[in-house]
Amino acid sequence: MGAGTKSDPTKIVVGDIGTSTDDGLSRATRRRLKLVGVTAGIPVVYSTEKMGEGKAALLPLPDEEFQKGSVGDLGPLPDFRVRILPVLGTMPAVFGYTVANHIILKITGYPLEYAQGKARDKMYDGILAFVQSSEEKIVRASPGAPSDIGVGLKVPITTGDIAFLVEELYRGRSVVTGIPTKLVLVRWQKPAAGSTLVRISDGETTEQKSSNLKLRDLVCMTKDEATRHQKEVLQGDKTLADLYGPEVIELVERRQKEAGAYEQYR
Repeated sequence: MGAGTKSDPTKIVVGDIGTSTDDGLSRATRRRLKLVGVTAGIPVVYSTEKMGEGKAALLPLPDEEFQKGSVGDLGPLPDFRVRILPVLGTMPAVFGYTVANHIILKITGYPLEYAQGKARDKMYDGILAFVQSSEEKIVRASPGAPSDIGVGLKVPITTGDIAFLVEELYRGRSVVTGIPTKLVLVRWQKPAAGSTLVRISDGETTEQKSSNLKLRDLVCMTKDEATRHQKEVLQGDKTLADLYGPEVIELVERRQKEAGAYEQYR
């Protein structure tokens, strides 16, 4: 992964990409992988060194670069500013030696233990079940909808999507309070009545029912916060501004833009 702004060779480790932290390149790679359902199983070399006061950071972009046009067009990722990332000359070599050492050990069959990945599959399954239940409630709340309208409803979200949203987009914290435990995903905005159900029929007996849910529609909250959100916003008459301050709403809007940009990779 990235050697930029890193300076401590003792913090370099070999581990599963699912365990990598404090690495911008790793985060961007995990996002792409999780959108295609890959959450672990790829060995990487990364640094656990954290940023701190006095340490290297992205260099400012000269004014003349802005005068040349839209510098964002040259960025490898949306909203990624085209700037120079300082690299200490010795660190890429340390990364390279670590990679070479790992490959030699792997080829020769020498015993090697990876850092254990995050055992969070059950958590992702639970969050997906919450999303499914929430979408069924929204469909059943449509005026005139039969009681069994939610039976067989499919949600176009995978556990890989869940991992991406929770871990990468919302950094494993509630967007409302920042609490990192008992997290779920829930629709942010109240959809128009009857607008979420997509029905496809063969004209005879078979009918497929699905939700039109998108990644950018979901936000990360604790279960208690999401339950209140469902009751007062999705099923009630309160607006987002009634429950949340402008800083929370602005943060969600930024995260939604990120999610929308990455949906093209699904």
